[in-house]
Amino acid sequence: MTTKRTPKEVLAESRRRDSREKRAKVLAVVDEMAARGDVVTFAAVAKAARVSNWLVYAEGVREHIEATRKRQEGQPRRKAQAGLSPSAASLATDLELSKQQVSALRGERDQLKAALQRQLGHQLDQVGTANLTARVNELTRQQEEVMAERDVLRREKAELEERLAEAEDDLAAARSSLRRMIRTENATGS
Repeated sequence: MTTKRTPKEVLAESRRRDSREKRAKVLAVVDEMAARGDVVTFAAVAKAARVSNWLVYAEGVREHIEATRKRQEGQPRRKAQAGLSPSAASLATDLELSKQQVSALRGERDQLKAALQRQLGHQLDQVGTANLTARVNELTRQQEEVMAERDVLRREKAELEERLAEAEDDLAAARSSLRRMIRTENATGS
């Protein structure tokens, strides 16, 4: 003999069943995306599975997505297939522009160096030998500070370039996902 369930129990069971189905759908979408070689991101999974962003971050689902993303980290990106790799002409142009910029910077450096040498020579002529040692020490200290600051800036530049490359990868993945989504939408809409 079965006991009669209350509407509250029926609704709760319905919600649990719906939740299990959505979670299963999300996990299946993650596996499909990984099998196709698509870049798996939380937003892309939510969009492909047509579920809320909240669900892809829910316990049990989030871990599956993170594990898939971790597996994809070692795999090469499909830039060439998505048309995102730069052309040889583009790279040659970038190289030529970089060479011109380096040449201009070297010329500017040489001019500044000559001006500084002239200024220092003029100052040395005016400074007595008693103050000369103190001035050299001060300039040496300033040079060390500037070099330390330069090293910090170089490290920051390298970190920023790395973050930029990651952002470009994410943008490329988002664009690729959007193209696929549009194609899928157009194919199903026709």
